[in-house]
Amino acid sequence: MNRFALFFVFMMALPLLAQDPNDCDNCKDPALFNRMPGFYIYNYEDVDFDNFEFPVGAGKSQTVEGHHYYIDYYANENTKYPSGMQIVTNYSNAAKAVGGEKIYGFEDGGMHYVTLKVVTNNREVWIMVEAGSGGMYKVNLLEKQLMQQDIVANAESLAGEIKKTGKAAVYGIYFDTDKSDIKSESEPTITEIARLLKNDAALKLYVVGHTDNVGKFDYNVKLSQARAAAVVETLVKKNAISANRLIPFGAGPTTPVAANKDEEGRAKNRRVELVAQ
Repeated sequence: MNRFALFFVFMMALPLLAQDPNDCDNCKDPALFNRMPGFYIYNYEDVDFDNFEFPVGAGKSQTVEGHHYYIDYYANENTKYPSGMQIVTNYSNAAKAVGGEKIYGFEDGGMHYVTLKVVTNNREVWIMVEAGSGGMYKVNLLEKQLMQQDIVANAESLAGEIKKTGKAAVYGIYFDTDKSDIKSESEPTITEIARLLKNDAALKLYVVGHTDNVGKFDYNVKLSQARAAAVVETLVKKNAISANRLIPFGAGPTTPVAANKDEEGRAKNRRVELVAQ
C-alpha cells in the first residue's frame, strides 16, 4: 500500500483536518472521507434531496436518490500531482476500511472513475470519484436513507406462517455490513422468536441465514452461516431456549425472494427464515 493509501485508511479513524485556507466559502469534506493531501475544495454543492446516476457496469448505471454532495478538489501549488488511478484507489481502500465495497471502476480518455457503496448508520452511501492526472478530481456522494423496519412480526403471526407454509421469513434482525454481531435494535424481533418457541414447546426450527448476491458466493455462504449461528446463540444464551431445538444453516444467496438488481430487492433477500424441522 502506498503512502497516500496509508494516509486515507489512517485518517478514517481521526477527526477531519482543519480546512485549507484556499477552500471555498461554506464548504467541507463529507463526513465519511477526508481529502487527498495537498488539495483544497474549489467548488462545493450540498443538496438536501437530489438524484445521481452512478455507473455500475459497462454501459449500465443506477439512479440513486437522497442527500447529494458534489465536491471539486484542486491541488495547491507545489503539490506533487498523484495519478488518477492513485486517487480512485485511495478512495476504494478507504471505503473498504469501513466495510464498503467497490461497485465498478473504469478508465476513459485518461480519466479514472470508480463507484463505491458504504452502508452505515442505516444509510446507504454511494460515491463516484472522477480523477485524472491534472491536479484536480471530483467526488459525487449521495446518502440514501434506508427504510427502518418498524413493524416486527409477532410470535402469533410467525406461528401462523410456519403452520401454513412450513417457514416464516423474519426481517428486523440487523447486522453491520460483513459482520455477524447482532445489533441492539434487533431485540424486539429476537424476543418474538423466543416467545414463539416458548408458546410451542414441541417446535424445533432450522434458523436459516440468507444474503443478497453482492460479493463472492463462498463468502456469502460463510457469512449467512455465521449470522444464523449468532441468532441461535442469542436465543439460547439470552432467552433460555434449549439448544437442541435449533439448528443454524447458511443458505447464502441461493434462495432469493426478489431480484438482486436493485437495493429494494437485495434488502428483501437479506433475511433470516425460521423453518420447521
